[in-house]
Amino acid sequence: MRRVFALTALLLASAAAAQNSAPQPLPFEDSIPAARDVDYPGTMTLKVDATDVQRAIYRVKQTIPVADAGPMVLLMPAWLPGNHAARGQVEKLTGLKITANGKPVTWKRDPVDVWAFHVEVPAGARELDASFQFTSATDADQGRIVIAPAMLNLQWEQVSLYPAGYFTRRIPVQASVTYPEGWTAASGLPAKKQGRDYVYDRTNYETLIDSPVFAGRYYREWKLSDRVDLNVVADSPEELAASEAQIDAHKKLVEQAVRLFGAQHYDRYEFLLAITDELGGIGLEHHRSSENGVKPGYFTKWSEGPGPRNLLPHEFVHSWNGKYRRGADSWTPDYRTPMRNSLLWVYEGQTQFWGYVLQARSGIVSKQDTLDMLANIAAGLDNRAARQWRPLEDTTNDPIISARRPKGWVSWQRSEDYYNEGLLIWLETDAILRRLSGGRKSMDDFARAFFGMRDGDWGVLTYRFDDVVATLNGIEPYDWAKFLRARLDNVSQRAPLAGFTDNGYRLIYTDEPTPAFKNAQKSRSQTDLSYSLGLVMGKAGAVSQVAWDSPAFEAGLDVGDSVVAVGGREYSDDRLIDAVRAKAPAKLLVKSGTRYRDVTIDYRGGLRYPRLEKIGAGEGGLDKLLAAR
Repeated sequence: MRRVFALTALLLASAAAAQNSAPQPLPFEDSIPAARDVDYPGTMTLKVDATDVQRAIYRVKQTIPVADAGPMVLLMPAWLPGNHAARGQVEKLTGLKITANGKPVTWKRDPVDVWAFHVEVPAGARELDASFQFTSATDADQGRIVIAPAMLNLQWEQVSLYPAGYFTRRIPVQASVTYPEGWTAASGLPAKKQGRDYVYDRTNYETLIDSPVFAGRYYREWKLSDRVDLNVVADSPEELAASEAQIDAHKKLVEQAVRLFGAQHYDRYEFLLAITDELGGIGLEHHRSSENGVKPGYFTKWSEGPGPRNLLPHEFVHSWNGKYRRGADSWTPDYRTPMRNSLLWVYEGQTQFWGYVLQARSGIVSKQDTLDMLANIAAGLDNRAARQWRPLEDTTNDPIISARRPKGWVSWQRSEDYYNEGLLIWLETDAILRRLSGGRKSMDDFARAFFGMRDGDWGVLTYRFDDVVATLNGIEPYDWAKFLRARLDNVSQRAPLAGFTDNGYRLIYTDEPTPAFKNAQKSRSQTDLSYSLGLVMGKAGAVSQVAWDSPAFEAGLDVGDSVVAVGGREYSDDRLIDAVRAKAPAKLLVKSGTRYRDVTIDYRGGLRYPRLEKIGAGEGGLDKLLAAR
């Protein structure tokens, strides 16, 4: 028996000794110097050849002065303002060669920060010469297309490196670009034209990155005020045919914005607008300009509906909100430091709010179309099941979590809801201010108090949550912190719609879509039955969205399915709409990959489309909010 116990103990000891390997982590070695608020010793020069528009390649030559020999790190911008995430396209930087005194200098990419390149500056060197290409997307599946045969969008972060260890506002740079023959370029950064070359004013690297370029063969400029211009490039000259009334609406946009905020946070401002089927769409804010991309028809199909005309009002507001006033955790000293987005419900949400207000005040979009567009926003959020588990503030992480990739179940995942639900919060704030003040105060007072200082200052004035609360309390005392925290932190069954009901309107549903709803469907090539079947159809019967817990969801439909037939007949959008109108279960033949199945959606409620209905008579708070000043 002793032998048995001894053998057992030996076997147990052997088993313990034979456990799986268990390593310890290798520590990260961060040898990239942190940014310091000191001057960089010298001025970088940057020369870009942008003439290869057929193959969509930028060719770059850059000289970077150096003060001392030894280790140095060059960075490609990663965390980009306006993108709220690390979106620098380092994968498209190719052919990188670095020399000093005409001799090659070896570079090595950082093993953790892939936007960083380590070099050893040789003794006696006074500058590094770098050359590389930015091989931009030639197809949409490679990313946004920024170069087309008739136009391009040059973003400086794609064609430059910068030295680590310095605030980017302390790094001087002199840039020039060679464009194709006969092209015109526009940017918020002034330049002198020398043949095909544009030589841009010497500036700092932060301002350079904030000053993108639109250039094209077909170009036209309109002056909107003594400080604001509208610069348009298009695929064809016909798209540049704007009427006097259309340009007058853009002039009124500038006028109404200046009246609203009471100060302008730019010396000059350049709207950069591309009307194109060939360049990728964009809406991106900058301090003294904005990048705006729309499909053809911006001017020529003006009467068909509002289309994308909210884009310019939104991006213009960002000069005040997001660029001048910015959440303290979103501002970073360089493009390596991660951004934190907790205040995007102000940065983007209030910009969304003012964008819709100013489109109505200026006449770029009519008041009625604006009301109808707001109804679409309210209905979409009020029917979003994900609000039951995910609070609004958590959606400010979405630029980092999802990088704006498509979502299969957006109604249950949520998306960047801080835009539109932020709008609803500020609309409710407007209603509270009007109620507390007996109609004397409104969000206009907040705009002037929060943004209307230091005319011409295009630096950055940061704020925190408490600063927002203090400004509101300075207008009308209230427990604003409790109100805002409840809207940001709590989950709920329904969207915050008091900004409508307390300002003279209610959200209702009818069996006829508004003109703005029809226009949105047409522009997206969709048939939107979100509020009946819980289904949005794309082209050729493809299911593009299914609302969580909707009749379509309960029937087992999902994104990726295609509807082949409705009621035994070949699919068409009209047949599906007629099936819903009949208030009887919709019988569908559905294709998933190579398989077919019969699906019955047991819904009998008829067609439902959102709109706003006036409460009572006379002018309500929302009517006053949308009226021109």
